[in-house]
Amino acid sequence: MGYEALQLQQTMQSCGNHRAHVLAIASGKGGVGKTHIAANLAICLAASGKKVLLLDGDMSLGNLDIILDLDNKYNISHLISGRKTIDEIINVGPHGLEVICGTSGIEQLANMTEFERQRLTQQLSGLQETSDIIVIDTAAGISKQVVSFCLAADHMLVVTTPEAAAMTDAYAMIKVLVGNGFNERISLIVNMAETIAEGRKTYQQIANVARRFINTSISNGGILLRDDKVTTAARLRKPVVLAFPRANFTASIAGLAAKLSKSQNTISAGDGFFEKVINWFF
Repeated sequence: MGYEALQLQQTMQSCGNHRAHVLAIASGKGGVGKTHIAANLAICLAASGKKVLLLDGDMSLGNLDIILDLDNKYNISHLISGRKTIDEIINVGPHGLEVICGTSGIEQLANMTEFERQRLTQQLSGLQETSDIIVIDTAAGISKQVVSFCLAADHMLVVTTPEAAAMTDAYAMIKVLVGNGFNERISLIVNMAETIAEGRKTYQQIANVARRFINTSISNGGILLRDDKVTTAARLRKPVVLAFPRANFTASIAGLAAKLSKSQNTISAGDGFFEKVINWFF
């Protein structure tokens, strides 16, 4: 290891003990409302007084900027190339929410030198030390990129709907995480349920299978009823919680945020989230 890289590593190791709690939101299947949940949940957490960073983990088809109606000029690819600093790629959203939008730039990691990787890790790790909560909106599916984000998180929120294909894919996601040694908390959010009873049944079916076949306990993250206001808000390019503060979806997301805000703790030991994710690519 060169002198400069060694100096950076020592600087990283000497940073404060505060590390934000990382929530990764994933789904085995697209179209289940994962990104809407991530964006609106992050806004509610920020509104509660937490310093929240929302990261678009879909490095090819990210659309958080559309949902949040952000003027996204820069993203993580500009940081990797050295053209912009970490502060310059952060977008500021509602209630001071900090947002890093998606890009295909993560592929540039493969060609980075050791010093460049250390520099990138240092800058990103600083975000975990200055935030209270980091929310990751991962891509759909179980690619290496998605799994790397999930395995580095402190709490997994897996989103499904009562549809059979979505349930199957949600269980597949949970199975992959457990198979890769993830032993942190996993919660299941059932979205687009027609009734609370249907949502509870969906949760219970997946939780029972996980307990029986992979010996894993799945928490009930919440049930979100189908709400036309979500579609309307998307057309308006506004988050539901801001466009329709009295909607059923808004009340449910606010309740989930309150529960997560009370249960989250800062992390003080081991490698940071971003360091874990970057290390996955080498």
